[in-house]
Amino acid sequence: MPRRTLLAALIAAGAAFGLYWWLTSVPLAGAVTAPAFTPDIANGEVIFNAGGCASCHAVPNQPDRLKLGGGLAIPSPFGTFYAPNISPDKADGIGRWREEDFVNAVMRGVSPEGTHYFPAFPYTSYAHARPKDVRDLFGYLKTLPPVAGKVRDHDVPFPFNIRRNIGIWKLLFFDQQPFAPDLSRSAAWNRGAYLVNSFGHCAECHSPRNFLGGIIASQRFAGGPNPEGEGWVPNITQKGLSDWNEKDIAYFLETGQTPDGDSAGGSMTRVIKNISQLLEADRDAIATYVGSLPPVEGPPRPKKKTGEGS
Repeated sequence: MPRRTLLAALIAAGAAFGLYWWLTSVPLAGAVTAPAFTPDIANGEVIFNAGGCASCHAVPNQPDRLKLGGGLAIPSPFGTFYAPNISPDKADGIGRWREEDFVNAVMRGVSPEGTHYFPAFPYTSYAHARPKDVRDLFGYLKTLPPVAGKVRDHDVPFPFNIRRNIGIWKLLFFDQQPFAPDLSRSAAWNRGAYLVNSFGHCAECHSPRNFLGGIIASQRFAGGPNPEGEGWVPNITQKGLSDWNEKDIAYFLETGQTPDGDSAGGSMTRVIKNISQLLEADRDAIATYVGSLPPVEGPPRPKKKTGEGS
């Protein structure tokens, strides 16, 4: 190969690597937190329940939902993730984290070490939260019992295990716009919209995803294949809930019981345990918002094989 051609190839390769390094880097700007802040612990508990933190982070197979030692396996098309210990344990949890570390993790998907978190952690929804609510949540978590124990590493194959690549994924799919209330709607509707689209992260499960794992925006809330691998997540727009009224939705969020007498199953049972702890007004607000979602056609559900039940 001529020297000039080799030099051009090396320059092109260097430029491509530099561009990759820049695109996958973590932006230096961090979350803004005021120097003096007294958390509202009661509000932090509300946010904890709205966010369903115990659904993933409580130690599996034990009754105390406030033992946040992690360990739950979360299957996905990209590998199996394991929910981390977020108890205030100083060795194995987040007991040594600063408030800024927590806000950056929850709202930007960035670790205290400055690396990207995998979006199995739904910071793509939490980014729309108010920083004060996130800070209140941190204050509440610090009141819970520390739980010792390291959680095993994620079981994610190459190339999905390369965290730097998440930087490009974020450029494609990570919308960090803060929640903006709709002034033409009621206070209850806006409260429901805020909870559903931020801490409630309902779209994370109730929306189909593309081959890169990004939510298909045009089918948001329209259901689809269970990201954990088995079953089908229902459409919660009026296409799927046309026979439900707001009272039906609120009652389901409290009890897990559907209008036709069925009950929630799978991971939704864990969600109900958390949502049922909210004030009735917040569940009603969620019901108001969900009940207003216009009908959206979801992906076609696969036909059952011969011999399977109806």
